[in-house]
Amino acid sequence: MDQDFLTLVTLYALPVILAITLHEAAHGWAAMKLGDKTALMMGRITANPLKHIDPIGTILVPLICLILPGSFMFGWAKPVPINTRNFKKLRRDMLLVAAAGPMANILMMMAWLLIFKLSATSDLGIYSEPLQRMALMGVIFNTVLAAFNLIPIPPLDGGRILTSLLPYPWDVRLNGLERYGFIILIVLMTTHLLDFILGPIYAAVGALQHLIL
Repeated sequence: MDQDFLTLVTLYALPVILAITLHEAAHGWAAMKLGDKTALMMGRITANPLKHIDPIGTILVPLICLILPGSFMFGWAKPVPINTRNFKKLRRDMLLVAAAGPMANILMMMAWLLIFKLSATSDLGIYSEPLQRMALMGVIFNTVLAAFNLIPIPPLDGGRILTSLLPYPWDVRLNGLERYGFIILIVLMTTHLLDFILGPIYAAVGALQHLIL
């Protein structure tokens, strides 16, 4: 196997796995704080990636993104189980639980950005460039993952947030799209409409990438 590819996998594994697993753990943590301990009882409020790994979304898809030239890193983990009957205020609590995932990615993006700046301005010898590359991937992947999940299409987090804000019967109608959500996303990707929606994000992370690559 190509040595450069192995180096990429080694450097990018930590930020990618953390972004995916802590995104899901954040949903479970928020649900626990709002009265639903389902995720806690199933051991899903943890940074242990083994509890969240989806063989396709956490391993295969990110590897394919690394192999394909010009593609952005992407992936997902197993959804955290939530029992909405344990919520006191359903619409408010569902909004907060849905928002917790992207918020975790935004916080991780800020943390990786700090690591990037510190590693770029500190004398770390041979470790400086690898750490910068790892931190850069953390910034890029968390930014893209947060932005993607905020697209207002169920079952993405943005869809659940919008459903919680819409009045009846529009919330029911939007929820009804969840069964077609995956198909809609495939159409958006294959027609490049997704690139148009996330274009500003792609441009920003692309510009950042050129700082050290």
